[in-house]
Amino acid sequence: MAPKKAKRRQQAEGGSSNVFSMFEQSQIQEYKEAFTIIDQNRDGIISKDDLRDVLASMGQLNVKNEELEAMVKEASGPINFTVFLTMFGEKLKGADPEDVIVSAFKVLDPEGTGSIKKEFLEELLTTQCDRFSAEEMKNLWAAFPPDVAGNVDYKNICYVITHGEEKEE
Repeated sequence: MAPKKAKRRQQAEGGSSNVFSMFEQSQIQEYKEAFTIIDQNRDGIISKDDLRDVLASMGQLNVKNEELEAMVKEASGPINFTVFLTMFGEKLKGADPEDVIVSAFKVLDPEGTGSIKKEFLEELLTTQCDRFSAEEMKNLWAAFPPDVAGNVDYKNICYVITHGEEKEE
């Protein structure tokens, strides 16, 4: 009886060790480094104070207590590394593999250049299906600025969607 209870509690808290199988070892190491940076007091748990300190170190000095509480409440309990990793896994759940996303973009790139005109992509994203707002477009171009010819590197966008950071070339 006891093992079932422990397993149920572990699943309810979002702390299943299966989360480690969702990521490559290099990704887990990157998340561990990020966790260590955020865990300012090095107690193994990310708290409101840790978040406040790390945000202050990045120049965000006037973060409201309510905002910090909302961030911490996204987890079902104390945010240790396993919970932290689980939260990322949940955010990424449903994201298609990189090759699937690249294939979708290739439909818009019949010449196979690896890029799409900014204006064309913006028109599609603001007029079709789940339309992007002006703010979302602004954020997209801030994260993935087009080159001087107005082309957007969609392979880089796909990589970031699936891996969480830009490729080092």
